[in-house]
Amino acid sequence: MIYRSFGRTSEKVSAIGLGGYHIGHPQDPNEGIRIVRSAIDRGITFMDNCWDYNDGESERRMGLALGDGYRRKVFLMTKFDGRTKNSTARQIDESLRRLQTDRVDLIQFHENIRMEDPDRFFAPGGSLEALMDGKKAGKIRYIGFTGHKDPAVHLRMLEVAAAHGFLFDSCQMPLNPMDAHFRSFTQQVMPKLVDRGIAVLGMKPMGDGNLLKSGVVTPLECLHYALNLPVSVVITGCESMERLDQAIEAARTFRPMDKAQVSALLSKTRAAAMTGEYEPFKTTAVFDSTSKNPQWMG
Repeated sequence: MIYRSFGRTSEKVSAIGLGGYHIGHPQDPNEGIRIVRSAIDRGITFMDNCWDYNDGESERRMGLALGDGYRRKVFLMTKFDGRTKNSTARQIDESLRRLQTDRVDLIQFHENIRMEDPDRFFAPGGSLEALMDGKKAGKIRYIGFTGHKDPAVHLRMLEVAAAHGFLFDSCQMPLNPMDAHFRSFTQQVMPKLVDRGIAVLGMKPMGDGNLLKSGVVTPLECLHYALNLPVSVVITGCESMERLDQAIEAARTFRPMDKAQVSALLSKTRAAAMTGEYEPFKTTAVFDSTSKNPQWMG
């Protein structure tokens, strides 16, 4: 396994992170637990999750998996959907109960996908107030935000944060060989994060499998491309031991890519990427869970 610095902090995390959503996919909960523990046994320390994943089942399974001493081996992250202080505080406590821990290493504002989301985060009575209370109470160590829709929304979050004198610890976004061509988080957001020491968390390296449907890239190419970026972690979903094996193999075989190798890979994906067809999280509402469930935002 490869280990990298978590932004400007002194933390070290595995360059491959285990996606929490897919842990809830196996019909047998014990299979999800087995995947988590196997990932940790094989060197993955970064655990991704969210309050809303599979109606909380993903967090419940991860909480069970992190018993028997596994919790102390990982950097545990979850996300929340609340846009108010009260809804955020409630979701933090629910996540802690499900995860069977008294503290998460990182909590992130989920689905920063609307231009008004940054305003909600920093508003009086907004999410940040609950996070700062949680931090004072020892429930939270670091604070970040996520989103998959448009780099413009991420840039606005960074601008609003700067206006409030707040510096995020992390930012999660799609990073893959098609993102480089279309509404590119890689081109527009990543350099600003690196400049500010904000940990870059890559997600959707294969776009939940959609990139592979193009027939122009392989899973290992997608993972190697994302690992080649200045990221702290590449989070990938592993709903089976086969997918976990694939992620471990990507880390084992990764070698830094030179400009010619990157250019050759991106030239293969350019035509397929330009319409956004294979990144539907940017172009459709299919991945927008808070839009489908506005009550989660409070």
